[in-house]
Formats: sequence, C-alpha cells, structure tokens
Amino acid sequence: MTLRRSLGTVALAAVMFFNTSGGAFSMEGLVEAVGPGATLLLLVVVPLLWSIPETLLVAELASMLPEEGGYYRWVHRAFGPFWAFQNGWCTWCYSLVDMAIYPVLLNQYLRFFFPDLSAGAQWAVALAMIWTATAINLRGAGRVGQVSMAAAAVVLGTFLAISVAAVPRMDHLPWEPFTRPGETTAGALGVGLSTVLWNYLGWDNASTVGEEIRDASRTYPRALALTLAVVTLGYLVPVSAALAASDWTQWRDGGWPAIAVATGGALGPALAVLVAAAGVVSALALFNALLLAYSRIPLAMARDGLLPGGLAVLDRRDNPARAVLLSAVCYSVFALLPFAQLVVADVLLYSLALGMEYAALWWLRATMAAPAGAFRVPVGRAGLAVLMAVPAVILLVTVALNLTDGSASAPAALGALAAAALGPVVYWQRVRRGRALGRQA
Repeated sequence: MTLRRSLGTVALAAVMFFNTSGGAFSMEGLVEAVGPGATLLLLVVVPLLWSIPETLLVAELASMLPEEGGYYRWVHRAFGPFWAFQNGWCTWCYSLVDMAIYPVLLNQYLRFFFPDLSAGAQWAVALAMIWTATAINLRGAGRVGQVSMAAAAVVLGTFLAISVAAVPRMDHLPWEPFTRPGETTAGALGVGLSTVLWNYLGWDNASTVGEEIRDASRTYPRALALTLAVVTLGYLVPVSAALAASDWTQWRDGGWPAIAVATGGALGPALAVLVAAAGVVSALALFNALLLAYSRIPLAMARDGLLPGGLAVLDRRDNPARAVLLSAVCYSVFALLPFAQLVVADVLLYSLALGMEYAALWWLRATMAAPAGAFRVPVGRAGLAVLMAVPAVILLVTVALNLTDGSASAPAALGALAAAALGPVVYWQRVRRGRALGRQA
C-alpha cells in the first residue's frame, strides 16, 4: 500500500498555518512581559531575519526531495543514517515538549466559559483534545487539511473582526511605551525572543507528509509563501490594532476576551465569546496539524529499520495508524507541563534539528547528491551561507540568553541539551539490537 496524495496548495497552507502559528494567541503574555514597542519590533524583525531565510531554504529542500519523512530524509540523503537519526530524535524530543503546550492554551481559553475547572478536569480536557485530534488523523491527511481550513477561517475571521472593531477606539500609538517600565531594551528583547521565535517555528514541519501532497515539488514552496504572509499579518494586524485601542498594562496570558471587550465597544462582549471559542478551536487545530507532521517521523524511521517495523504499517485507509497512535499516547503523558519551561526547551531542540537541515542543504548543493527541484533559491553557495547564518545567529543568541538566565529557562535549556545528547546512545543501542537480531536470524 502507498500513501494517498490528498493535500493541495490551500489545504497544505492551512496545515502549515497551524504548524507555525494558529493565530495571535499567546501575544497577550508577550506584551505584558516586554512592552508594546518591543513586541511589535520583534513581530517585524523575526519574520524578516528568521522566517524568510528559513522558508527559502526549506522550500528548496522540500522541492528537491519531496519524500515522506521530510527533513529526516534530507539529512539522511546528505549524511547517512546516524545523523538522520539524530535529526529525528531531536525532532521527536521537541515534539513531546511542543505538543504539551497546546492543552495548556486550550484550557486558558476554556476557562472563559468554565472558570472553576480543577486540575483534574483540565487534564481530562487535554486528553479529550488529544484523542479528538487522533481520531481526525486516523482518517488521513486529507481530513486533517479540511479541518485545518475550517479552523483557519474561524481564527483569522475572529481576529479580523477584533481589528476592525478596534479602529474607532484607536487613540494612541500602539508601540508606546517601547518597553515595560523598569525593563531595559536589551532585557525586554531577551525575554521576548524565545516566545516570538516559538510563534514562528515550524516551516519545515509539513515536509514530513511529502508523499501525501499533490505535486509536492511545486506545491510546498507555494504553500510556504502563502502561509508566511498570512502568519505575519495575522500577528501584526490584531496586536497593533488592539494596542492602539486599549491599556496594554491590562494584557495577560489568555486575555484576548478581555481585550476584545476593551476594544470592541458594543460588540465587545460578543467578540469576547467569539475569541474565546476561537482559542479553543485554534488549540485543537494546532495539535491536529502537528500530530499529522510529527507522526510521520517514526513512520520514516521505521521504514529505515531504526524503529520497530510495525510503525511503518499502513491501515486500510493507507494511513500510518500505528505511528499516529504511538504519538498520541506519548503526547498524552506529557500534557499540561509548565508552559514557560516548555517554550525554552522547544526553541533549543528545534534549533539543533534545524541546524542539521541547513547543513544538509549546503552539502547537497556542494555535492549535487540530490536532483534539483521545481524551486531553487537563486543564490550561490556564498549567498546560501548568508541565508543560513542570519537565523543561526538569532538562535545562538536566544540559547545563550536562556543558558545564562537564572530563572526557569536555564534548567529547561539544560534539560533539552541532555535529551539531545541521548540521541547517539539510543542510535547505537538500536543498531546493536538490529545486528544481534540479524545474527539470530
């Protein structure tokens, strides 16, 4: 059996939207932490220096090697199974961290409707979200794409409505003050960088479903360009409009319903209900789209004999059901871990995996070890080095800030590094086990 090609450009762009963004949720806490001006600056600078280079590089790789497993396959083609396993291991570790964030976000907005949810009830809600997304994924990539398109329409429509309603009440510049009183500019940027990077991570995630995309070599670059524009405007427009029409000192995590009331006038209460509901929809859609992407990594590794072969088996719908179910079980265990530490570990583990992907593109270009795809970044190897260097510097600065921070971010960063260091150990244990089974056979 082979996987079905069920994702076109719009459906893939919707999946990508929820692989990277999901809307302006979580921006409230960023404004509270660093101030209005620093928030808006980061929302402009990060896509220019981070997202544009990454999307160009990912577009070339995805066009060059549109295979199931995506970035894992790119590293495998360039450097062989050891480094491919390390890329898959880092991605899997960071997915455990990443997927624990979305139940937290869902419960933040669900509390608008049910403010007295106990810890046990929140965990039950998290499990319900995880297994609802699992049920959708078990219907295949096409169904995930359909759900993502509907959810994107709800989320983007809601923030557009909030932005329009805020226009008559804009009475000050949205970027003033630049930083929170008592916070230095350098300090504000350091605090906010991990959060903003997290909101722009994941442009390579959907590459893992390369064999489930129609004309993937052309479709993936087109979907990237569309999604980058939507994600960037989806942050800047509602945040700018709401800041210009409200008191930023009242912004809090999970605070979009209160912001809608403050900026929406007579429509405020209705918009509050709408944005709280959109927050629940977004959290579910984020988990749903990312489960699609992350579950294909154990599938690809199992095909290469680096994980048990049963994970590569397709069900009667030509869907990797066992890989999806294994992923859902693991994510259920990690649900509802502390949010602040999750973001820091997430960014660090992602940066390690992304560094391998950048190195793979450089090597494949240098050795011509892969065919040219429908899209190629129109620069030579020197230009490619510059495109790689800019986001790499941003990541190094972010990691350095987290490692030197005396708060919870330093232990989270060290824990992420320790998890990454286990990759070679697990690889050699797997190789030895495979050789032993081969001798017994």
